[in-house]
Amino acid sequence: MGKFRFRKEERLTRKKTIEELFEKGMSFSVFPLKIIFTTFQPDSPSLHQVLITVPSRTFAKAADRNMLKRRIREGYRLHKEHLPTSPTFRLAYIYIAKEILPSQTIHLSILSSLQRLNKYEKKN
Repeated sequence: MGKFRFRKEERLTRKKTIEELFEKGMSFSVFPLKIIFTTFQPDSPSLHQVLITVPSRTFAKAADRNMLKRRIREGYRLHKEHLPTSPTFRLAYIYIAKEILPSQTIHLSILSSLQRLNKYEKKN
């Protein structure tokens, strides 16, 4: 039951680490998301950190942004078991679509992004 949780430690909140992620991170896109990622050495074992953002320039209403962030968070929470245990990733999910897409589409793109990160792990 605990594997489907999205704990506070999994959220990327420090300004310095977020800036480092955007400066040094690698990226790829899986529509409707852009994913920026880096690897790091965690304090606790296999605890990936995630940042979720939806641009206010595209979605002026906070209710729409919050709904999209909830959908992305839920998709990550349900599919994070597909991430490898080593290396540990810092991830940023940026919603790039211009319209609100259904949850199923967002969940599928998150699943394919996690599988792509799994392939990255095998290369390095």
